[in-house]
Amino acid sequence: MKRNITYSIFLGVVIFIIYGFQNPETLQEKKKFVVVLDAGHGGHDSGNRGNGYEEKTISLNVVLSVGKALEKDPRFKVVYTRKTDDFIELHERGSIANKAGADLFVSVHCNSHRSQAYGTETFVLGLHANDENFNVAKNENSVILLEDNYEANYDGFDPNSPESIIGLTLMQEEYLDQSLTLASFVQNRFKKTLSRKSRGVKQAGFVVLHQTYMPSVLIELGFLTNNKEGKFLNSKKGQAEMAKSIVTSIIDYKESLDAIYYVPKTETPKVVETKTPKIEGGQVYEDVVFKVQIAAGSTDIELQPFNFNGLDQLSKIKSGDLYKYYFGSTSNYTLIQELKEIATGKGYDSSFIAAFRNNEAIPLTEALKANISSN
Repeated sequence: MKRNITYSIFLGVVIFIIYGFQNPETLQEKKKFVVVLDAGHGGHDSGNRGNGYEEKTISLNVVLSVGKALEKDPRFKVVYTRKTDDFIELHERGSIANKAGADLFVSVHCNSHRSQAYGTETFVLGLHANDENFNVAKNENSVILLEDNYEANYDGFDPNSPESIIGLTLMQEEYLDQSLTLASFVQNRFKKTLSRKSRGVKQAGFVVLHQTYMPSVLIELGFLTNNKEGKFLNSKKGQAEMAKSIVTSIIDYKESLDAIYYVPKTETPKVVETKTPKIEGGQVYEDVVFKVQIAAGSTDIELQPFNFNGLDQLSKIKSGDLYKYYFGSTSNYTLIQELKEIATGKGYDSSFIAAFRNNEAIPLTEALKANISSN
């Protein structure tokens, strides 16, 4: 009995020594949200050189600015795939993120086109929906041809082959929802804050996204080949504004995962009933239900107006470990657009319209192709 007591005391002392005297900074570091920032191209790979501008330089400047801002926030730890003008192979970029145990991977690029096309777009990994998406991915993936022994590193992947793209999508499938959420935040912020033309959230087969095991997005800041947009992106002002917008989007994304809703403890929250706008007629889509997604996070929150800035008409869906929170429910697309404006006015700047058929989520573009009837 005495031996057991002595052993227990000894074990307790050992545990205290191991955990009690750990560096507080080390413990704090483990709690931080790890963001890996990836500046596209670099070194002898300049990326596209539309109008004589260098994609590798612009993407690096924006990434460094994003990282500098996030590093000031104690909730974040920032890891870079490159901080200087170096050539980093695509598989190494993914490896850096995986080794860092990243919560998020953000790759920054600039677009090009033979026309005066312009606007921002954010990609997540997926099958290209059209030739345009494939060509964007093809251009970014072609960097592997500059790497030594690329066939061994990428198991025979051919950046010019649509068939090779299909094999890329499976690994990232479980992170698709989170990746789409961040991509929506990025595009909405570019459009609302900077009044940039949004070309939308898209899916395509990017090797650099395939190599990562966490929510990942690839941001195309705009087209260097467009005379006006290229000049904007090559300027210090343009780079600073784009970086600030990305920072805000990453913070919004992190807070949506945490489902942080601040309610002052010293006051009773004021609940304001949401009045549904009266819509005469409008576009009604049979067999489709529209909702406004206002948040997503790992925390199960009670559907009460005081938890959601006074909004009512609430619902939620659990998908894996993620809870998605919705405002409103209607087949009237005109009405759901009005409800989205209400959600924005309540502080949900990154809210977006989601569509469902038979209680299953479907792409909004697919829903809008449905037959339209009139009230």
